[in-house]
Amino acid sequence: MNGPEIHIRFAPALGLFVPAARRAGRTPLTTDGASTLGHVVESLGVPLTEVGALLVGGHPVTPAHVPADGEEVEVRGVERPQRVPGAPLRFLLDVHLGTLARRLRLLGVDAAYESEDIGDAALAAQSARERRVMLSRDRGLLRRRELWAGAYVYSHRPDDQLRDVLERFAPRLAPWTRCTACNGELTQAHKDEVREHLEQGTQRTYDVFARCTACGRVYWRGAHHARLETIVQNALRDFGGDAAA
Repeated sequence: MNGPEIHIRFAPALGLFVPAARRAGRTPLTTDGASTLGHVVESLGVPLTEVGALLVGGHPVTPAHVPADGEEVEVRGVERPQRVPGAPLRFLLDVHLGTLARRLRLLGVDAAYESEDIGDAALAAQSARERRVMLSRDRGLLRRRELWAGAYVYSHRPDDQLRDVLERFAPRLAPWTRCTACNGELTQAHKDEVREHLEQGTQRTYDVFARCTACGRVYWRGAHHARLETIVQNALRDFGGDAAA
């Protein structure tokens, strides 16, 4: 026996997730009469992390709403900037997003990163335990109920990935304050304090240093600084932040 038939429309921004036949306007869908609207949306390929308002007949409903016959459903995308409940804003990135993690840390954004594949269940549990927004291109991971919060990373290119996250969440930027290796906080260090970690050429050439309070790694404005400075200045220009950090 067929269940209720609804008509559903997805925002253009969600076209990446839904079948091609559902990308252009309102389309009919037969449901089982018991599944929630959230389940229906996810069954069509859209993680709820990417869904903003759900409207039935023009009125907002929750994902727990069970669609009835003849209902007109509109699925909107997430509004930007997206406000995440609680503070501070922190992220967790999966094994495939190492470059993005390092760039977020470069900008002073708290970004935990798993360099090994620890599995979806462990990542979701860490997101919930540490109250971190899970960033991933894995749609299955983003559908896990244990997640505290999550977001799909839409591009393969690190430049576009960084812009996407900064535009979507508008995190506070404080460049040069985090260790790009471990996410620890940096503190200024006198050359004498870190001399044993420096090669002779570095000792002769540089006088300003920082050290990670977590892993002890030492930083200075070396050969790669110009490239990193470009990333920082582009982010500050487009998304704001503390240029003196």
